[in-house]
Amino acid sequence: MSISPSYLDTVIQGDCLEVMQGLPGACADLVFADPPYFMQTEGFLFRSDGSRFSGVDDAWDKFGGFAEYDAFTRAWLGGCRRLMKEGATLWVIGSFQNIYRLGSILQDMGFWILNDIIWSKPNAVPNFGGTRFQNAHETLLWCARSRDARYVFNYKTMKRLNGGRQARSVWDITLCKGGERLKDGQGAKLHPAQKPEKLLYNVILASTRPGGVVLDPFFGTGTTGAVARLTGRHFIGIERDAAYAEAARQRIAAVKTVHSDIHDQVLETRLPRVPMKALVRDGYLENGESLYDKAGRAACTVTERGLVSDGGAPASIHRMAARILGRSNANGWDLFRVMRDGALVPLDLLRRRWREEHGGGRGKKA
Repeated sequence: MSISPSYLDTVIQGDCLEVMQGLPGACADLVFADPPYFMQTEGFLFRSDGSRFSGVDDAWDKFGGFAEYDAFTRAWLGGCRRLMKEGATLWVIGSFQNIYRLGSILQDMGFWILNDIIWSKPNAVPNFGGTRFQNAHETLLWCARSRDARYVFNYKTMKRLNGGRQARSVWDITLCKGGERLKDGQGAKLHPAQKPEKLLYNVILASTRPGGVVLDPFFGTGTTGAVARLTGRHFIGIERDAAYAEAARQRIAAVKTVHSDIHDQVLETRLPRVPMKALVRDGYLENGESLYDKAGRAACTVTERGLVSDGGAPASIHRMAARILGRSNANGWDLFRVMRDGALVPLDLLRRRWREEHGGGRGKKA
């Protein structure tokens, strides 16, 4: 279902429970929620220099008790669930005060938790009273609508962002600082719980495709919208505080979309399949031509139908590779070599040349 232009890429000022009722169902590809933590703070905390620490002490974080907080949680999660497409996922962030209640409620409502991500803060605020361990992390729960739901996970993109290594469930990201931290006219923090853009960058790039719609029912000063616009996604932001909503609008207006292989998910596109018979048909391989293994030993010959034979029954290159290696399965494109200009070259090189010369550099996403 398409979304009314009045909602798309817009910061809507209002209560999320009321606003979500007016949005069309199944309109979001991703939900990121940073709800009240119900921190239940009492008294004041002071730094070692005597200055008062300004944590979260706002009215929106106060509830009458766990029953009231749980009822609120079920209400906003129910609203989000209605707006999620079947393949959409939901990210919710919290701390020790609320994350376990959130997880239990999510499971009770039928959501399937895919991962819990630890946001480790290298520059976390100390425990000034010296009464407990320093609270140096927050937790994100990443959930699908159900156990069997198909969802987006951009594995290769996240691996690239992690220096070529599989992305892990612990993210070391500093708190907002410097120019990223929004300030009011007196130089104080505009929002007490502003999340770093790097955190939303990971969330959005991991679990959306270009042009996808990201819903944030607790929009704050617009980090989700800023990163969505930067990476070429759409957003729907809901924020009940007028000052925060206006700050978010101004912030996002200054952001321009940047296209790159990472933002455009080029790494996730599937290359078109190239059958062996196409290489034979188009002259890249000849009927009866020998294929060699990595050690340079003649392994099999190519047949006219694009199969290969070692003297027995013809088989696909993958079945033949598995037979030669004594495995249940193997990749023939990786194992076999062909002789070209007196040297052995990977069979996969011929496949790449076929794609380049037949306009098949990149295929559509699955």
